[in-house]
Amino acid sequence: MTESIYVGHAQADAPGDRGWLLGHFKPEDDVRHSQDVEIKWGVHPKGEERAQWVHGEKRTALLVLISGRFRLEFPGRSVVLERQGDYVVWGVGVDHSWVAEEESVVMTVRWPSVAGYAVG
Repeated sequence: MTESIYVGHAQADAPGDRGWLLGHFKPEDDVRHSQDVEIKWGVHPKGEERAQWVHGEKRTALLVLISGRFRLEFPGRSVVLERQGDYVVWGVGVDHSWVAEEESVVMTVRWPSVAGYAVG
């Protein structure tokens, strides 16, 4: 029988899958395995930027600022999250990138959890 309860700590568990705590990439017998949703605990030092833009996104995403100052770039628009709890949602097909303007912690939820995507 698969264990249906997992107790963890985001800071400790996040490095295992580049920040992703839940999604299709977890083993199928792990309660954190999901093909419906992915959740990431992202810890970013000041000045860290996404290596390249995401093009042709096939998921919807929600990013919530836990601490710091975090900027998301979309075609023709920048969004700065600066107060704890600020968030942004973007849909399928929206190209994007990001930069940590200050040391930042963010939580990202995206759906569905699409196999074949890099965990990054």
